[in-house]
Amino acid sequence: MKPGARALGIAESFGRSDDRSTLAGAVVRADRVLDGLVYRACTVGGTDATDAVAGLVGDLGRPDVQYVLVGAVAPAWYNLLDVPTIHERADRPVIAVTFEASDGLESGLRAAFSGSALEARLERYRSLPDRRALSVNGETVYVRHVGCEADEAAAVVRAFTPEGGRPEPIRVARQAARAGDSYARSLE
Repeated sequence: MKPGARALGIAESFGRSDDRSTLAGAVVRADRVLDGLVYRACTVGGTDATDAVAGLVGDLGRPDVQYVLVGAVAPAWYNLLDVPTIHERADRPVIAVTFEASDGLESGLRAAFSGSALEARLERYRSLPDRRALSVNGETVYVRHVGCEADEAAAVVRAFTPEGGRPEPIRVARQAARAGDSYARSLE
């Protein structure tokens, strides 16, 4: 991967007393240079995270960003992302990277929701691409991808992960989301 290749990492932070979660997008080059930040919010327990993530990409207006990396498929307490829709709206590959082994989200969804809210979330969850384990720098991460093949997704994750298992765009976005959330709390 060329050093100037760019990825938009997206992560969230929730700590405020209201029902909003802070989403941050960080444009990071493959050579680890931060090249832009953008913020949005989504509703905790809502269904607007897909629109918020697609909005982050649109807000940037950066055709030079080649990939979108998201650090969760269920941010903000099961506000599930529709990864294929994000890919379609962003018009570039979307790679979801998570960091823990899991039996999946269905039991958690069933415990938290019922009726049509549960059914809508289960339908979205089941429509997600399969999750695959990937070894990166001796650590295991779990990857879902749309808009690229498995080898390209693996190469992108590895190229943007200089050490440890967390891709730099997601790591920086997580730090930015925490800082943005902390600032929002200070205004309450």
